[in-house]
Amino acid sequence: MNSLTVFEYGKVVEANDGLCDHAVPSRVFAWLDSQCRRIDDDAPIWLKHSKFQGQRAVQFANYVGVLRAPCGFQIEVLPKVGEELDDKRARQLLIDMLRCLNGFRHIKTDSAKLASTRMPLFEVFIKEFLQAVEHVVKRGVRSDYVARQDNLFALRGKLLIAHQIRQNLHRADRFFTEHDEFSPNRPENRLLHTALRQVLSAFVSQDNQRLARELCFVFSDIPESVQIAQDFQRVRLDRGMDYYADALAWARLILEEQSPLTGSGTHLAPSLLFPMEALFEAYVAKHLSKQLAPPFTLKTQARSHYLVRHLMQDWFQLRPDVLICNGNSNLLVLDTKWKLLDVSKDNGRDKYGLSQGDFYQLYAYGQHYLHGRGDLVLVYPKTDAFPGPRPVFDFPKSEGLRLWVLPFCLETRRLLLPSSGQLDTMFLSQGSIGQ
Repeated sequence: MNSLTVFEYGKVVEANDGLCDHAVPSRVFAWLDSQCRRIDDDAPIWLKHSKFQGQRAVQFANYVGVLRAPCGFQIEVLPKVGEELDDKRARQLLIDMLRCLNGFRHIKTDSAKLASTRMPLFEVFIKEFLQAVEHVVKRGVRSDYVARQDNLFALRGKLLIAHQIRQNLHRADRFFTEHDEFSPNRPENRLLHTALRQVLSAFVSQDNQRLARELCFVFSDIPESVQIAQDFQRVRLDRGMDYYADALAWARLILEEQSPLTGSGTHLAPSLLFPMEALFEAYVAKHLSKQLAPPFTLKTQARSHYLVRHLMQDWFQLRPDVLICNGNSNLLVLDTKWKLLDVSKDNGRDKYGLSQGDFYQLYAYGQHYLHGRGDLVLVYPKTDAFPGPRPVFDFPKSEGLRLWVLPFCLETRRLLLPSSGQLDTMFLSQGSIGQ
């Protein structure tokens, strides 16, 4: 067994005869256990010690993606709503959500490809990068004029007098010059070569290794980047170089350690893990904008109000996830919450699983962004336990301010609206929405 699939908040234990399906080899469990024990600044926040059936266990937090141990063993962590789906559909959902996240909008892997093969997520992203570089190679690796200084046997370009006197005072046959050379040694190509070399150093499939070696051969005459941050600042996608964009986007993710190769140094193995709150927020915002009726518009992460003012300073910025506006007027405030509600738990103690703190937060948004009158929405993922909107919540001391708790269907990509019609004017009917 070289891989394991678990769901968000899932637990893994050390392999023991017949203990459970979520068992990992001893060397992998030992590595996970060592990560939980770390106390340095880079200690992973997505792992913690736990118990399972009286045995020591390691539990994942609300992060999803793929984790690879130093030995190459892979653990996929899928969204917890995927427990109502099969692994393929859950993995497909994760890819669709990643497409909505800044930095991953260039993902091209389609749902049909994922449905036809159980390709591990780590390999999916490595393959995406390699195919983007292969596209660059097929279109042509671009060269540019690069200023170069050299001590030549013939005068070429501009003679550098100071260097000539210092180095060639007794060498009449040499000329220290500065000249332009048409060369592929430009920042864009150095970065791609460096990212390819980093992929080769990771545990990847034979197919990906083969393609990476072939591409490295193409870039073999181009040096690797020794100043990655500076080279990214020097990137210039000149006219006709748009085809470099996707490959450089992947290279940035790889080389800036935000990618499938994150933490490939002394402590961590290659990994790709994302907080589900950020994924859900980006996914809702992207698809909700398609559900809006004109002339309403959607704004994300508004930052125009603060909770209090103290000594002439604004404190505690109020940042709702989504604002629905009409021109300069705020009409609706929405906040996404990645939490599974259960409408069967409607007693006074459980309250569907809703958080009092979230209601306080939305109340503050309503007072500042809607001036105490209008509609607020808490958005949760739709599940079998939370299939439809809840009746409206009223604030007794703030007449005119209402709060709705609504499900967002991850598969149909729609916010499910209450039947009362109070929000209908802002949203298109289902048949009017393009996927």
